[in-house]
Amino acid sequence: MKQKSIYASLLPVMLAFFCMGFVDLVGTASNYVKADLVLSDTEANIFPSMVFFWFLLFSVPTGVLMGKIGRRKTVIASLVVTVLSLVIPIVEYSYTSMLVSFSLLGIGNTLMQVSLNPLLSSIVKGDKLASSLTFGQFVKAIASFIAPIIMARAALSFENWRLLFPLFMIIAIIAIVWLGFTSIQEEKEDSKNASFKECFALLGNKFVLLCFLGIMCHVGIDVGVNVTAPKILMERLGISLQDATYSTSVYFLFRTIGCFSGALILARFSPKKFFGISVICMILAMIGFFAFDSKIALYTAIALVGFGNSNVFSIIFSQALLQNPDKKNEVSGLMIMGLFGGTIFPFFMGLATDSLASQAGALAVMSIGVVYLLFMSFKLKGNTANA
Repeated sequence: MKQKSIYASLLPVMLAFFCMGFVDLVGTASNYVKADLVLSDTEANIFPSMVFFWFLLFSVPTGVLMGKIGRRKTVIASLVVTVLSLVIPIVEYSYTSMLVSFSLLGIGNTLMQVSLNPLLSSIVKGDKLASSLTFGQFVKAIASFIAPIIMARAALSFENWRLLFPLFMIIAIIAIVWLGFTSIQEEKEDSKNASFKECFALLGNKFVLLCFLGIMCHVGIDVGVNVTAPKILMERLGISLQDATYSTSVYFLFRTIGCFSGALILARFSPKKFFGISVICMILAMIGFFAFDSKIALYTAIALVGFGNSNVFSIIFSQALLQNPDKKNEVSGLMIMGLFGGTIFPFFMGLATDSLASQAGALAVMSIGVVYLLFMSFKLKGNTANA
């Protein structure tokens, strides 16, 4: 009966993880908006940037909010904001309305990222948490995968790519209702009097700071590969942008495979060892990017970094939470704030690339993140159950 109760709580939470993946529609959608509204690259590139910007501003406040209203209610609030973001393109389609829509999508995703992971930790305990978080990322990746496909099919069949918005809106509403009627026992003593000072004070904890920087590197590498992989193929192989964009699909494919396999592996093996294997995959990928120019070798490197980076977030996040069980809300806020690394890394990658007039500059910046994760692999706890 207890097992059935856990599954009953997990299902709506996993649907919320699926809704978390809605944010990844921004990358593809911005290209459609650019074409529809005849925008410049600068104007169109504002859309993805808006998403990461809100992680910096709202992550810690969300941790404080959770201390006041609880995790489940915060997740529901995030889904409500997500629904509002999806309604706007249906009602009004303009540059301003899309800026507002994507901003709300970023804010809703920030609220969701901060609150959903600790909510899952209220259901799944100890050494099973890392595998459960990874499975949640796998469910999220499914939404990331299907969004571009749905947009393309809608554009081809109905000449309206925005049909994706009402579809995702309906799914988000179902998640709100389902989670609203689901009872989840949360730790009553957790972060009752959370404050901004207490959240940022946790950075004084060396392990929390280590994890925070690790999250920044993970997301920086993630965004960096998505931005740089097509450019590397164009530079090395002389192919068109249209052909080079398949590299992004390969990256997401192996990230999804990594999340699924990681959920199984982490349920049986030490997160520390698996983290080390993941980092080795990324090291081999960076070597491949620098050393080879053939199509097969470059795609292999993209696959390796996709698989290697797929479980880094879940392992770091779970260890940070389990290291500070009485400060889960504050820790979650800080870890999600680390997603701002997705803005910082591309900035320096661009500077390095312009300086060297080669994508080797971007690879060098990403390699710094990989080296940090290698250093971090020696600092992780051997068993999250005892962290």
